[in-house]
Amino acid sequence: MPGRRGPVRGPGRAFLTGCPGVWSPRLLLGEIVLVFSSNVFLFAYLPAVLLLYYLCPRRWRNALLFAVSLVFYGWGEPVYLGLMLFTIALNYLAGLIIERRRSRGRSPRAALAAAIVLNLALLGFFKYTGFLLGSLKALIPGLGSLSVPEIALPIGISFYIFQSMSYTIDVYRRDAPVQKDPIGFGTYVSMFPQLIAGPIVKYKDVAEQLSCRRESLEKFASGVGVFIIGLGKKLLLANQMGLLWEELSCSGGTASAWVGMLAYTLQIYFDFSGYSDMAIGLGRMLGFEFLKNFDYPYISRSVTEFWRRWHISLSTWFREYVYIPLGGNRRGLKRQLLNIFIVWALTGLWHGASWNFVLWGLYYALWLTAEKVFLLRALEKLPSALRCLGVLLVVALGWMLFYFTDTGELFAFLARLFSFSAEDVYSRNMILAYLPTLALAVFAATPAGKSLYLRLREGRVKDALSILGLGAVFLLCTAALASQSYNPFIYFRF
Repeated sequence: MPGRRGPVRGPGRAFLTGCPGVWSPRLLLGEIVLVFSSNVFLFAYLPAVLLLYYLCPRRWRNALLFAVSLVFYGWGEPVYLGLMLFTIALNYLAGLIIERRRSRGRSPRAALAAAIVLNLALLGFFKYTGFLLGSLKALIPGLGSLSVPEIALPIGISFYIFQSMSYTIDVYRRDAPVQKDPIGFGTYVSMFPQLIAGPIVKYKDVAEQLSCRRESLEKFASGVGVFIIGLGKKLLLANQMGLLWEELSCSGGTASAWVGMLAYTLQIYFDFSGYSDMAIGLGRMLGFEFLKNFDYPYISRSVTEFWRRWHISLSTWFREYVYIPLGGNRRGLKRQLLNIFIVWALTGLWHGASWNFVLWGLYYALWLTAEKVFLLRALEKLPSALRCLGVLLVVALGWMLFYFTDTGELFAFLARLFSFSAEDVYSRNMILAYLPTLALAVFAATPAGKSLYLRLREGRVKDALSILGLGAVFLLCTAALASQSYNPFIYFRF
């Protein structure tokens, strides 16, 4: 929709207009980086991969997946293929060393520690060097002349390093067998459906599937359906909500601020859950079953429940590999609350090398500790609908902290929320123009949309209607790709 554009801010700004030092949208539309919501992927790469995969003998399919996944990654950033291959080799060898030391009656703890340190060192160098040096420069006057290097962040590094670490830890804990086939392990780390934006697939969840999986027409068809639903979430809902947020984030009155905040809340959900759905669907087409990553988080009745429903793979990873090893809830309430703060500070940092992400993580740590201590008991006395609205407000305000990297801009936006200022004609017309899409997005963010879809799938006639519906969604997505220039992935560079 044509209209004015405000300044581009927040974690999503790298994917919008050609701001200095950030990515141009051209890079994310398939010209450089191969994303699922691009014509190149949908009509060239994916058909070619599926054709080769099912023509290939079963014993060679992992090797084929490894090769095409490297092509997928190298399409965008061939310079960092070496980094990914090094990560694969590092953790593959770490698993072998852990197993060998254990078989000889020696402790494998040193091997695990070395692997974890090296993995975190790689992540820290590429993701946090500039942030740490910049923070030190700002805090210590004597470092004013310190040069802060600009280090490009490799695509998907946060995801594939966390996956690699889950392997070494699972092998150390005896939760999964050591992978002796380097091609099988390389396939696990680099698998293109979930390579660049998750979900984070723990090795123990797919270890058996890597060596023994069975593809079927039913599973393939189910995967196609899930993929199309995810594609529709991305192109038909997330992108539209993003455009509305872009229009209302920096102009308009109080109503515009509230509608804009709702639009961004919906954008980030459909953007990320849509990508996760596409990844899960692609996995099914190839015979894999990835665990669900989103479970209608915006109907949660507590912040604790929200984080059981949002980005489930990340929450599970931090719980299993950080929170529980720190002691979890086994060492008394005070230690539990400390562990929560540590985990959520790290969760914030995982999302981005900026203080607003740290504050975003601590924001949730405060809410979660409050619920642990007293708030959940108080909330149980309230009606469910009121609890849902309250949690949605907490989450939406949290997304503003997530989005705005500048505190001045954040406070200016919050002031608009509560200033009761009048609307200008342009902003009012924008709200009215997007109102049908906004209502559809709200509906789709609840289980009501899924229930309607499942009803359409019952019986032969209804199966046909479901197929027609999915076909219509795909055609609409194709049309959107032809007409839209706005196609970011908010979580793309994490």
